[in-house]
Amino acid sequence: MRKNLTLIFVLTFTVLSWAQNPNEVLNKDHSIDTNKVILTNETFNRLGQVITQFISHYHYKKQPLTDSLSAAIFKEYINDLDNNKLYFLASDIEGFEKYRNKLSDYLKDGNLAPAFEIFNVFKNRLNERMKYIDELLKRKFDFTKNESFTPNREKADWAKTKNELDELWRERIKNDELNMILSGKDVKNVGDVLAKRYHNYHKIILQYDAEDVFSLFINSFTQVYDPHTDYFSPAAAANFSISMKLSLEGIGASLRQDNDYTVVASIIAGGPASKSGLLKEEDKIVGVAQGDSGEMVDVIGWRLDDVIQLIRGKKGTVVRLQIQHAKDTPADPPTTIKLVRDEIKLEEQAAKDEILNVQENGTNFKLGVIKLPSFYTDFEGQRLGKPNYTSTTRDVRAILSKFKQQKVDGVIVDLRNNGGGSLQEAISLSGLFIKDGPIVQVKNSVNIVEVDKDPDPNIVYDGPLAVVVNRFSASASEIFAAAIQDYGRGLILGSNSYGKGTVQNMIDLNHSIMTSDKNLGQLKLTIAKFYRINGSSTQRLGVKPDISFPSPYSAKEFGESSQPSALPWDQIPSSHFNRFSDLSKIIPTLEKKHEERIKTDPEYQYLLEELREFNENHDRKTISLNEAARKEEREKSEVVRKQREEELAKSLGIKIENKKEVDAAVTNTKDYELKESGRILADLILSKVG
Repeated sequence: MRKNLTLIFVLTFTVLSWAQNPNEVLNKDHSIDTNKVILTNETFNRLGQVITQFISHYHYKKQPLTDSLSAAIFKEYINDLDNNKLYFLASDIEGFEKYRNKLSDYLKDGNLAPAFEIFNVFKNRLNERMKYIDELLKRKFDFTKNESFTPNREKADWAKTKNELDELWRERIKNDELNMILSGKDVKNVGDVLAKRYHNYHKIILQYDAEDVFSLFINSFTQVYDPHTDYFSPAAAANFSISMKLSLEGIGASLRQDNDYTVVASIIAGGPASKSGLLKEEDKIVGVAQGDSGEMVDVIGWRLDDVIQLIRGKKGTVVRLQIQHAKDTPADPPTTIKLVRDEIKLEEQAAKDEILNVQENGTNFKLGVIKLPSFYTDFEGQRLGKPNYTSTTRDVRAILSKFKQQKVDGVIVDLRNNGGGSLQEAISLSGLFIKDGPIVQVKNSVNIVEVDKDPDPNIVYDGPLAVVVNRFSASASEIFAAAIQDYGRGLILGSNSYGKGTVQNMIDLNHSIMTSDKNLGQLKLTIAKFYRINGSSTQRLGVKPDISFPSPYSAKEFGESSQPSALPWDQIPSSHFNRFSDLSKIIPTLEKKHEERIKTDPEYQYLLEELREFNENHDRKTISLNEAARKEEREKSEVVRKQREEELAKSLGIKIENKKEVDAAVTNTKDYELKESGRILADLILSKVG
């Protein structure tokens, strides 16, 4: 990348010395026993200092290590250990208060002992919980009582007594048992399955060593600076390298942790999950089984890394997943899906083209659609000077040439679920649609702004254009969409994009402590921010469509702006550029036609009802622990879904008895956004013809 963005990372720190007995703080409050994770390797203390210096000196934020930062680290670390407030007591938190404003000082001094003390208290509390869980699983619950369970306790108070925690866990285990009974599990085996779930989680925590605790604490520190600055332990660094090379043999899905659940963050185009259509963003993976007949392992409460290890496997092997779909109600049983693992290859991420035929105002339009799952390039082929190395821009250029021969009336670039990729490809791809000029501005941590320009003065396609984005369109996708919008080159349609406007670089920490014979991992550090050519940052704000479609994902809960530590939106001076056209005058007319059309569109109304149901389920704070009430809720939900499907079928002239056609009609609604985008683009073409 740029010299002034990478120069800072060739520096080597002087070997640091340990200034204090690493167990000093531990010895003040607790006697050391075999149940505790003890910090015995001085390398971690020095590595913590090195990471602290890198971040405090070279992070874009340039935030000093103050008491307020220390308090934020404290809160993040406690939250990482017990985000649902089910293990620590209020008295534990009070006991940790002595560290709240001192953690940043400890990091500077290389003193990790407080972090280990807090972890060991958590570990002891977990041991206590396991004893009580074993007691609970021997009891028989009364599912005729009108009790309720609150699954999300992030904003609740800490339990003051052991009895309060016992009651919270009684409700939790009762809910777990009821979920299993409603999913068809043998009542006799429910206790055994739940025992395995919690004992597996317990076993994982018992196996934590000093490196695991160090990683957990250091990442609590890095996350306070911003969501994209991370420490990768040696194992995590290897996993990151695999994912970046797209050579991972697995299901082709990016996962994240959400409380006790492993949640699908995004689906990788070309992978088994994408091809099957069985797994969607925001689905929860609650069980994993190997092969066609392997035992289903309950993974609720597991660490993300451990769940990933279960899902990953050799090409051609089968993995079965138990899924709670994002749209399911709490009463719905999980669904089991089967996927065949495969290698996610670069060519499967390549741009795909198709023709979309649209009729609007009695006129037929042939529209070319370019589906772009990522901004990819063969970096190795580029480095070696191969003349025909794979790249997004090369592939799209070829598709545009094909569209020219097919005499399309307009082009749609579909960037939905495109999480980004190569910055250079986003820049060069933008250049296919404009003559020349700036594409993106980048400001580094010392406020130097560089402007990246279109490298090619030729326009490959100058016809009607629309770009479709959604909440899962991020980074490079936002740079491309923003450039198209700022130049007035085309319409931006869909839902607001993610809002990631920051630049990261990887630092190899193995060069930071010269005396270490350990693999120390890597640090991913935010070093710069992206800005549109009009001077506005894409950070937090993302790209707002010219015409918006409804989305189940709000900015408060999904996207960069949902992250408390995300860098703020700001603005710098605009670049000089010449607009291709001014679409602002025609957009109100196009939006009015769109609004009139969707009022009577049966597919749109169907999707609105699905969205309403999704939001109702998502906003629910408590769950009934009465079996009859839960069954009634599920039956009502099923009746509502069936009625919705029947109404769709009737409006489309499909017989309700023809289940295959009804199912096909429901499936077709899934790409309503693309069809409506085609109609809006047709309206734009008609307006210019008129």
